[in-house]
Amino acid sequence: MSEKMENRLKTLRADLQRRVSAIDADLAAALDPDSEDRVTQLENDQVLMEMRKEAREQIISIDAALERLNHGSFGRCVRCLDPIDPGRLEAIPYTPYCVTCARLAG
Repeated sequence: MSEKMENRLKTLRADLQRRVSAIDADLAAALDPDSEDRVTQLENDQVLMEMRKEAREQIISIDAALERLNHGSFGRCVRCLDPIDPGRLEAIPYTPYCVTCARLAG
């Protein structure tokens, strides 16, 4: 499982990094100061910035999961140390928590 999961995490990380790069490119595009759509452009930029923030947070979580994988603690809840349900890991491979602790963490 560890090699398969490592590949999955690395692929997910690469996809997110590409997304961040694309968002950065979109945000770097100059706004047209004379555009009637300037308000819409600014609103779109706010959405893009939130998407970039979420992607970066996921990358950090993936990096932490890869670290746990390398240290042999992947698949165990970082809070209670119980095994994380395989179905949960399938759905959210970078999760650090079991379902119970995730609920407690909020």
